[in-house]
Amino acid sequence: MSPSSPVGQPSAWVTIVVVGQIAFGMLAMTLCLPSMMDWPRLFDARQSSVQLTFSAFVASYGGMQVVWGPLADRIGRKPVLLIGLAIAFVGALIAVVAPSLPVLIVARVLQGAGSAAGMAVGRALVQDLFGPAERTRVMAWAGMTTGMCPPAATLLGGQLHVRWGWQSNFVLLAAITAALLVAAWRTLPADSAVRRALPGAGGGWTTVAAAYVQLARTPGFLAFACIAALASAAFYTYLGGGPIVLARYGVTPERIGWYIATPPMAFMVGNVMTIRLVRVMSDRRLMWLGQSLTLISLLIALALAVFGPPHPLALSLPLILFGLGHGLLMPPTLSGTVALVPALAGSAAAAAGLLQQLGGAVASYLVGLVPHQSSVNLVLLMLAWTSLIFLCLALLRRLRQRLVARPAG
Repeated sequence: MSPSSPVGQPSAWVTIVVVGQIAFGMLAMTLCLPSMMDWPRLFDARQSSVQLTFSAFVASYGGMQVVWGPLADRIGRKPVLLIGLAIAFVGALIAVVAPSLPVLIVARVLQGAGSAAGMAVGRALVQDLFGPAERTRVMAWAGMTTGMCPPAATLLGGQLHVRWGWQSNFVLLAAITAALLVAAWRTLPADSAVRRALPGAGGGWTTVAAAYVQLARTPGFLAFACIAALASAAFYTYLGGGPIVLARYGVTPERIGWYIATPPMAFMVGNVMTIRLVRVMSDRRLMWLGQSLTLISLLIALALAVFGPPHPLALSLPLILFGLGHGLLMPPTLSGTVALVPALAGSAAAAAGLLQQLGGAVASYLVGLVPHQSSVNLVLLMLAWTSLIFLCLALLRRLRQRLVARPAG
């Protein structure tokens, strides 16, 4: 099998399984969020300690991707994915019977570490199993499914918490993890693995390091990965600062969710559009179109913040275009991260995923360093991250021009 070509036309079930693996981490991350408000009372703990259940998941979810990716390149996609799902399953079971908050934190670490395999290996499988025309469409389906997870999971998790207690969320997660494990074992082809060591690299951690060194020397990969990280930073800026601004505008806690959900819902619509537009438009044109819509939305939001009345709709309505633009931008971007060096698709997916998490973490921290009496500073921060994406797009265009011009020389 050529490392740059798919192993044949995958079935619909294979596509569903791959998309499910990619989206699973976001589901596991958010399903128990409604229960966190009760954990200080149930575990007799401070809220700051309870927050560790979330931050520990995010840290292990982001960090373990850089381990799973190279391992999947070396020993195969399927075995690494099965090991990761098994770890996530054990973590869910421990959470169900956790007698204390420290045990629950350990369980969440295991869940994050295990579900990270689904993100890293799932994106690599898109490179392995699908042709160039299909990769962006599958990434769009994955983005749409992932975007649905936070609102759907928090709604479902809240209902389960009220009806059957917080443990019921982890019972459901254990069942979903087991189903994904069986589906991966039964459905994914064994020859989707890419067992290709780097030239001159040894085994173990030497191979892991060599993989990331090669990716760091690939300008195109760095450009795609930075676009993904910067887009995530802009979105996490909104998630971190949006509730603060909306509260200033008089939005009560029970209504904030409706405003916060505007960009994610538009993001899903953008992914649906990508599935259709990719048939008639190149990936690069989709990226420029999505980035342009994102910039326009933020300029409108800034104008309304400066010259308009202080109203929550002045922030949320323009960001419909923001979510729509990201829905067009992200699928071809993520497809590009794994396509440039096919033999290192797992490492590439892992590195890009880690950069997205780091971008979101940095952006969330910076939100707290500036005042938010209105939406002006929030939108300016989002504009700063978004503007840097144009530099990456310009770099990709220049690299492509060099590639086209090289044969003529």
